[in-house]
Amino acid sequence: MSEDNQITPINHPSLVPGDPRDRRGPLAKNIEINEIDAFGQFRTLWDLLVKHQWLILAVAVVLTVLVAFYSFKMKPVYQATCRVDVESETPLLESLNDLFKGAPDEESSLATQVSIIQGDELAWDTIQKLGLNRSHNPGDPVVGTPNAMYIPAVRAFQGSLHVELVKETRMILVKYESPDPQQAADVVNALVDNYIEYNFRTKYDASRQATGWMEQRLDELKVKVEKSEQAMVDYERQNDIVSVGDKQTVAEARLEELNHNLSMAQTERVSKESVYKMVSENEAQVGFIQTNTLLNGLEAKEVELKEQYSDMAAHYGPTYPKALAVQDQLKDLDMLILKERKRAVENIGSEYQEAVQREKALTEAVATQNAEVEKVNQLLIEYNLLKREFESNQALYDSLLTHLKDANVSAGLRATNIHVIDRGVPNTTPIRPDKMKNIVFALAAGLGLGVALALTREALDNSIKSAQEIEKLTSLPTLAIVPIAHANAVLGHQSPEDSSILPGGNKDIRVPPALSVVKKPGAPVSEAYRALRTSVLLSTADRPPQVILVTSSQPGEGKTVTALNLASTMAQKGERVLLIDADMRRPGIAKALKLSLTKGLSGVLTGAYDYGEDLLYKMEPVETLSILSSGPIPPNPAELLCSLKMESLLKDLRKDFDHIILDSPPVLPITDPTILSSIVDGVIMVVECEMTTRAALSRACRVIEHAGGRILGTVLNKVDVRRDGYYGYRYYHGYYTYTTKSYYAENEHAAE
Repeated sequence: MSEDNQITPINHPSLVPGDPRDRRGPLAKNIEINEIDAFGQFRTLWDLLVKHQWLILAVAVVLTVLVAFYSFKMKPVYQATCRVDVESETPLLESLNDLFKGAPDEESSLATQVSIIQGDELAWDTIQKLGLNRSHNPGDPVVGTPNAMYIPAVRAFQGSLHVELVKETRMILVKYESPDPQQAADVVNALVDNYIEYNFRTKYDASRQATGWMEQRLDELKVKVEKSEQAMVDYERQNDIVSVGDKQTVAEARLEELNHNLSMAQTERVSKESVYKMVSENEAQVGFIQTNTLLNGLEAKEVELKEQYSDMAAHYGPTYPKALAVQDQLKDLDMLILKERKRAVENIGSEYQEAVQREKALTEAVATQNAEVEKVNQLLIEYNLLKREFESNQALYDSLLTHLKDANVSAGLRATNIHVIDRGVPNTTPIRPDKMKNIVFALAAGLGLGVALALTREALDNSIKSAQEIEKLTSLPTLAIVPIAHANAVLGHQSPEDSSILPGGNKDIRVPPALSVVKKPGAPVSEAYRALRTSVLLSTADRPPQVILVTSSQPGEGKTVTALNLASTMAQKGERVLLIDADMRRPGIAKALKLSLTKGLSGVLTGAYDYGEDLLYKMEPVETLSILSSGPIPPNPAELLCSLKMESLLKDLRKDFDHIILDSPPVLPITDPTILSSIVDGVIMVVECEMTTRAALSRACRVIEHAGGRILGTVLNKVDVRRDGYYGYRYYHGYYTYTTKSYYAENEHAAE
């Protein structure tokens, strides 16, 4: 290949970072679209809705049509409303003071009234009153027995009844629905009348029941009071209890006084006992303990005589007569003092014995008085029991009598607390069906359901949908994005170079996708394959890959079409290109080009004949493109591909061709591409948009890499550019269409 035809790779070794000739800019990392597009998620959601627009619209239309049909077929239903005011009810009075006490909980009271209106009893009374359990003809008898009709009739009635409590008020709205507006008004009015009557009857029955019970209890209590009073009087007479209260008071006071005297006597006895013991042990101390004038005088006289004797004995000697006389007096005086001391001790002993006797007497008196008090108390026990029973019966009788009088007063004060504010009237406008509202709601619900189904379907879809998803999953570059062959891609215009096309005479021609590059060079799909060619030639740094294997993870992803169009684009550059159909199980190239399978690759590998120019097919008008078909289908394709002959054949073919492209079976079901990946320069993995699953693509790439193959990149095939946001293809298609259709017309107009 000449130097003029060489395409410089993006990582050319002569351009180093910082070189002035390098105008590529910093490519330090790949930037995700969502990082620079603040509204990328909303745009993705919009693309998803556009993708499933027919599903969403179908669900919305079907649901709207069904609801509209049902609404127009539905029989109109009318509603009548009666407004009732439930005033705060006066509670049952226990006393007249209860009139000024707070009322019970209003919220629970109103909720109770609502439940009463919705009850079975009022419903059945209303049904019977209006004859709703009869047939449409008034003269017809009642259908079925009352018991058999009760439950279904009441349930049907309650199904059409609606009772509401107006918020922050005491108003209750009673509503009834019926196909007949007059019947709806009659039912709601009759139900409210029955409710008011039920309220009166309930209050009356409750009052009569309460007063009857209290009257019965009063009679019983009256008999009990009389019996208890008679028993107390009989007991007083039997035990002569007239002023038992005074007797009890006197006895207890006397006992208290005796206890006080006994305590004082015990104290006095203890004091005299201690004095007596002291003087008994030492009679000389009696003068210090007890005051005795005689003893004190004798002891003073003794002291005086002892002083005289001492003076005489000191002056005249102890034998002095007067001294001897004084000594005799002292002896007599000592005898008197001893006698007086003994008499004083005896007196103290006598006082002690008197204190002991007094204590004993008081002890006996206290015991006797205790027995008297105990006797009185025992007498009063039974009396007090009889008295308390009488008093309790009397108090209960008086209280119940007061309650009965208050209840009669309360019943007289009680009036109805239910007032009808607005009675039900026939309504000429039905509440159901609201056709327009139902249709609008069905349309909105259908759109919502369709969106939910679309999101669910998208969430359950595990297929590849974008090039960014492939690059995240495999870390491989996306070499090209090939649009799907829509009608505007398959039906295209001939190129202006075609001599058969004259100005104003362009005609659409239909070509198969495999021949898009040859027959339709101006179509967007052809431009996509040219972009693939450029990416493949720039995929390696040193030189472009010479032998390229084109494969996919699963069948039907477009590998044969990709291989054929890639070979065509490379051959259009003037390079010698060989396209080998290496799928010896289901040959795709031979089918697309309608080639014969009598001779081909399988025969060369089995040794049936040698490789030669006669085995190659030429495809017009690309003269430099040669095709080697797969040949007859062999029984062992994998063994042929992994043989030495295959490697030798590729080695020889490298010398004759600039590029060799092999079309192989899919990777996952067939082992052939795994074998070929180890002997080629690079592998191109074809991925079908929205068909190839993530797991299949990831598994196929791992299989190729584990076998030693080098994956150059992927091709996202069959992309719906009208929906998936690849605006470049739309712009190119419009630009190229303008070139082919409008160029000659503009020139003709300018010439005129």
